[in-house]
Amino acid sequence: MKFGLFYEHQIPRPWDEGAEHKLFQDALAQVELADRLGFDYIWEVEHHFLEEYSHSSAPEVFLAACSQRTHQIRLGHGIVLMPPGYNHPARVAERIATLDLVSNGRVEWGTGESASHMELGGFNVDPKCKREMWAECTRETAKMMVQSPYAGYEGQYFSMPPRNVVPKPLQSPHPPPWVACSSRDSLRYAARYGLGALTFAFVDAEEAQFWVEEYYDIFEKACEPLTQRVNPNIAMVSGFSCHDDEETAVARGLDGLRFFRFGLAHYYHNGSQIPGETDIWQLYRQTPQDPAEARAGIGTPDQIREHLEIMERAGVDQVVFIQQAGANRHEHIIESLELFAERVLPDFKARDAAQVAEKNERLAEVIAAAEKRKPMLTTLSEVPVVDSYPVLKRKLEEKKEAPDDTEMSDDGEKFLLSIEGGKRIFND
Repeated sequence: MKFGLFYEHQIPRPWDEGAEHKLFQDALAQVELADRLGFDYIWEVEHHFLEEYSHSSAPEVFLAACSQRTHQIRLGHGIVLMPPGYNHPARVAERIATLDLVSNGRVEWGTGESASHMELGGFNVDPKCKREMWAECTRETAKMMVQSPYAGYEGQYFSMPPRNVVPKPLQSPHPPPWVACSSRDSLRYAARYGLGALTFAFVDAEEAQFWVEEYYDIFEKACEPLTQRVNPNIAMVSGFSCHDDEETAVARGLDGLRFFRFGLAHYYHNGSQIPGETDIWQLYRQTPQDPAEARAGIGTPDQIREHLEIMERAGVDQVVFIQQAGANRHEHIIESLELFAERVLPDFKARDAAQVAEKNERLAEVIAAAEKRKPMLTTLSEVPVVDSYPVLKRKLEEKKEAPDDTEMSDDGEKFLLSIEGGKRIFND
């Protein structure tokens, strides 16, 4: 089983001067440390307008910075919002490929459809169609990273003429695809589409086995890939705070995990937000919390190991720790990461290679059969010519063919552009 760190870039009010700057710099330092300690993944969300809960609106920039400070850790979009109102598919393909190149092939391409009204409404994305948008754009983005040139597409939610989308990613045919899953239903379509399931449902260790069994049962029997490769994997999020003293671990970690869940509910279920004004942290502090709430990966090294061994036996491929949440302090996060890496991580590292090899052998035929059913790439009988400036070309051709004393007609163009010796000359 592998381990990742999850980043929302949470920053509860009040916001002191320089607070966001410190938040991002601390996160970069944590990722750099995690890379040295042997963690396998970092995951960075894409959210917009979700004050306090998530200030991560440009994950590709943060991940690019991480790529230059690290050497082995995988860089996961957790996730890219795929409806075209957020991101045009060609822009996603370009950014994923570029990040893959500058990171030497360490990108994980997580996708999602979005859910909060704050974001959907802000970008005028119709919530009734968001899943269909996600599927259409994810399928076509994968093709763009593979085809030279991309054959173009006339779709329901976006259209694009043939173009060669460059650069191409280092990983072939493209980085491993994932989808965000917040329910059993979304886990099922992840399996059907052959995508890794990045689950945010806070499933307890005992229930995880049922999720894993259902996912792999569907993948093995009914997978119809959405992208140009399959990625049978399940990652599950967990709270995280590790200390030799249980009470200290709880005091340092549980409040942040609770705020994470509270902010999630506020924006996605039952909250009302006045942009720029509502103080979610104050609302959270005024709301009674369940004292019996499951702590997941919060506790002593032995307690965390016990929790994770259950997840490992259930067949979970990766556990992703939410350690930067609420008002959790940077120095406490650093201490937790170092203690976990020293006392817990080595046992799982020692078993991981054999477990991965066994899984790959078991699924080899299933994966080969599934990838034969991946979406077909449309071939072009003839690649269309794209003129650099169609109206100008027509005018220049007309002038070339006309008698010397014939004036070129003015059809509303405000200027005539000609190229002489590589220079542009504009005539009013």
